[in-house]
Amino acid sequence: MNKYESKYFNTAIKMDEALISLLENKDFEYITVKELCERAGVNRSTFYLHYENTSDLLKETTKYILDKHLSYYSVDIKTINNRFADSELDELIFINEKYLIPYLTFVKDNQRIFKVSVKKLSTLNMDVVYKNMFKHIFSPILFRFKFPENTHSYVMKFYLGGIFGVVMEWLMNDCRDDIDAVARIITDCIIGQVRTNGEG
Repeated sequence: MNKYESKYFNTAIKMDEALISLLENKDFEYITVKELCERAGVNRSTFYLHYENTSDLLKETTKYILDKHLSYYSVDIKTINNRFADSELDELIFINEKYLIPYLTFVKDNQRIFKVSVKKLSTLNMDVVYKNMFKHIFSPILFRFKFPENTHSYVMKFYLGGIFGVVMEWLMNDCRDDIDAVARIITDCIIGQVRTNGEG
């Protein structure tokens, strides 16, 4: 059942949030339907109205997290890869406020969800999401910038590792620093350094 088309939408969100909450301190394979229902405040029959089993809920929860993240962007990033071939190179640089501010706002507003997503990367299939993004977004962009194919994974590790490191440091400080300031730190570290080198 597609819960996003269901009249039980609010109950489904409770189930997603219950699973995320339980994943904070427990491995998925040890989470039971009973625990999920107790945490969500619903009965077992309601659970089975939405899902066949806990694995079905897990897939839906991953989609819930991704949809929540995407809702922060004013641009349609789902279809962005359709424009890669014709875009100017400047348009393919996503380390800017247009993309960083929504991303950082999502992280700040959803710190618990973000931490669980990082902690349970494989469980939530976020590693598969990354592989798809690498294939359909990151690699085509790097081709446009004439990076040899055998360097793509290294380049992305550098960019994403740096951004992730800044975000995790920010999270350790309870996201107290201003979002704009954190976005500037990221752009200065990555884009700013490139510009400085280019001018030298």
